[in-house]
Amino acid sequence: MIGLPAGTRIWIAAGVTDMRRGMYGLAAWVETVLAQPAYGGDVFIFRGRRGDLIKVLWSDRDGLCLFAKRLERGRFVWPLASSGTVHLTPAQLSMLLEGIDWRRPQRTSSQPLHVV
Repeated sequence: MIGLPAGTRIWIAAGVTDMRRGMYGLAAWVETVLAQPAYGGDVFIFRGRRGDLIKVLWSDRDGLCLFAKRLERGRFVWPLASSGTVHLTPAQLSMLLEGIDWRRPQRTSSQPLHVV
C-alpha cells in the first residue's frame, strides 16, 4: 500500500458492497449513504459478499485512487455490523491487507525491553 499522510482517517464500510462499482460509484455511495466527503482525503474500504475481495478508495491531492486486493485463500476479517463505518488505525489497515485479524491484535510482551 502507498504510504498515507499523517492524520489520514481510515474507515471500513460495514456490510456488503456491490464490487461491480468503480471509483465514482463508490465515491457517490460514500457521500450519500455514509454522509462523508469522498474527496476529503479519508480512506474507505469495501468488501464484497464472498469476502475474498476488498476495494480501497482514497482521494489524495491529485485525484481519486481505487485499489483492489483479492486473497488467494481465506477471507478478509470484517465487522459484524450491517451498516455504518468502523475506524481503523494504519497498523490495523496493514493487518487487514495481509489477511490478519485486525480486531484483536496482541502484543507479544507487556514488559519494557532492556538492552544491555
